[in-house]
Amino acid sequence: MDQYTLNLLFVGASFALYIGIAIWARAGSTAEFYAAGQGVNPVLNGMATAADWMSAASFISMAGLIAFVGYGNSTFLMGWTGGYVLLALLLAPYLRKFGKFTVPQFIGDRFYSQSARLIAVISLIVISVTYVIGQMSGAGVAFSRFLEVQNSTGLYIASAVVFCYAVLGGMKGITYTQVAQYCVLIIAYTIPAIFISLQLTGNPIPGLGLFSTHQESGLPLLVKLDGLLTELGFNDYTTLHSSTFNMFLFTLSLMIGTAGLPHVIIRFFTVPKVADARWSAGWALVFIALLYLTAPAVGAMARLNIMTTMWPNATAGQALDGEALAMADRPQWMANWEKTGLLKFEDKNGDGKLQYYNDANPKMQEIAAEKGWQGNELVTFNRDILVLANPEIAQLPGWVIALIAAGGLAAALSTAAGLLLAISSAVSHDLIKEFLNPGISEKGELLAARISMAGAIAVATYLGLNPPGFAAQTVALAFGLAAATIFPALMMGIFSKRINSLGATLGMLTGLVVTCLYLFTYLGWFFIKGTNMLDNVPANYLFGIPPTAFGPIGALLNFVVAYVVSSMTKEPPQEVQDLVESIRVPRGAGAATGH
Repeated sequence: MDQYTLNLLFVGASFALYIGIAIWARAGSTAEFYAAGQGVNPVLNGMATAADWMSAASFISMAGLIAFVGYGNSTFLMGWTGGYVLLALLLAPYLRKFGKFTVPQFIGDRFYSQSARLIAVISLIVISVTYVIGQMSGAGVAFSRFLEVQNSTGLYIASAVVFCYAVLGGMKGITYTQVAQYCVLIIAYTIPAIFISLQLTGNPIPGLGLFSTHQESGLPLLVKLDGLLTELGFNDYTTLHSSTFNMFLFTLSLMIGTAGLPHVIIRFFTVPKVADARWSAGWALVFIALLYLTAPAVGAMARLNIMTTMWPNATAGQALDGEALAMADRPQWMANWEKTGLLKFEDKNGDGKLQYYNDANPKMQEIAAEKGWQGNELVTFNRDILVLANPEIAQLPGWVIALIAAGGLAAALSTAAGLLLAISSAVSHDLIKEFLNPGISEKGELLAARISMAGAIAVATYLGLNPPGFAAQTVALAFGLAAATIFPALMMGIFSKRINSLGATLGMLTGLVVTCLYLFTYLGWFFIKGTNMLDNVPANYLFGIPPTAFGPIGALLNFVVAYVVSSMTKEPPQEVQDLVESIRVPRGAGAATGH
């Protein structure tokens, strides 16, 4: 059976499963559409949360960014994992106890303000739309290769599939679909990693193989990789090359942004009890760890395979002792990805070979002059293709390639569905029902939720055609926005009785406006793609802080404005202070509001 047919079978079977589950678990009420009737088992909810969390950025993009930068991009792993711990310990149980459906609803009730709720709705939509662009972009990358269609066509297919199971099923359908998607994506991610780890190191556990001996050279795998990279003028893999301060800020931005992501927070509204919210968080961390402990090995091993492909006769750690890959001998995986436009070579000096090196390095410029090279001939390598191309690079069986195609799409579509649900809930429940049409019936609200989700899919598809960066880069912007807006409001709402409605509203507004201005001042929509987000910092950045690390600054301004304004104005009403106290006292789910 040829590879294209295998891809169609695996991807088609997974899509049939998702849509079938959505039809089986179709939401029949607003409670089922927004919170799955609050009856999801904690283990299943943990698995669904992991799928919701491990988006295209985690599955498709993260290992690629680590592969081409090395230790410096371990910030993604540290920030996302640490943020989930913050969410599990500081926010999830208390928000579940409050007993509402959405984050804006909590903010509106806690701060007794429709203005605060409206700002929360706006923040949620900005965050979720930015985030979902990365998911749709990742889905387009996967479709473009494995179904051999244009990237734009892949986006349209992804949109149609999400429309079928998200609009029909709501949170109930999405929850059980995400359980299936987690099983698909984790199997798809780990099986190729195990094969490749066995090939390179003989160790079947990729996380351990990363620190094992490279079988062909006899060197530790990371030493072998460092030698090849430095020989070709690149930074070594295992050293931090960026600003430590910016690395700290970026990690913190991902951490507190994680804890403020509305599509993850709403997952904790789907379980029956507060204790179940804690157990869901614990199980989710276990399920997430299975992928996150594998990703660094996938990145390093893939980069090593690419280097040795480009310099097939390299001796132990010495690339230039051999000859560069002949253009005519390039492997089939390269030709396959060249068709998508996401991988491109150019024989600049016409010698029939592919010189891959850092042509910005002075040492390599001297070598290039001696050898008659005209520059790096790997002119395009989209980082998002690395994980998807990994099985082909390692020459694994066709069914493994088809499996990772299904896994990459599962990762992108599972998170896209969660984000689209967060958007539709905010529009229908917090905007239409609360502001535009308070007398709307439950049936009308359910219809409005589905229509708003369809509209969100259309917007996300349009923006996904021209994303502002790789999937993980785009997602990092959404984390910064969540860090600056939602996270401070939730923390102050739960742990401070003194913050009043005016303080919270102005704090969120300050965080949102300042962070958006900073992002679009320096990034616009068409920022330079392919650079390390912490290195190459232009001198005109404020204090040298790149936009992707600005989230904590926005959060700090949010906290400061909220506390200063609240201290200068009237205290919250006593019933609100009692409400805050009751949220933190273990009296059972929904006791705070009688839900």
